[in-house]
Amino acid sequence: MMKFLIDLCLSPKTKEFLRSNNYEAIRVDEIKLERATDREIFEYAAENDYILLTADLDFSQILSFLKYNKPSVVIFRLEIPSPEHINKYLKKIINQFYEDLESGAIIIVKEDKIRIRKLPIE
Repeated sequence: MMKFLIDLCLSPKTKEFLRSNNYEAIRVDEIKLERATDREIFEYAAENDYILLTADLDFSQILSFLKYNKPSVVIFRLEIPSPEHINKYLKKIINQFYEDLESGAIIIVKEDKIRIRKLPIE
């Protein structure tokens, strides 16, 4: 089963949405990482097999630099970043890219397109 680590920049409503759909989901503040660096959050996700959900592009740079196969990272770059909007896209991503998320991918979500790259980033 997929497990999600939610960055502070995303609403607790996204955690509630995932949990209501029977996914394990935690926010970084629940595990005392609210003051952690992006690299520390990334490492925690990798070590504990979480898919990282964020709006922070720094995680794509970390993936590119480290060349890890995991964790998968979903970056929301939406003009309307409301929890409802994010959750709508998240449901679509889980359904459409389930295998990619499981095997390792970075997914960048915009209103007009969803870009996906398999990991590691070369």
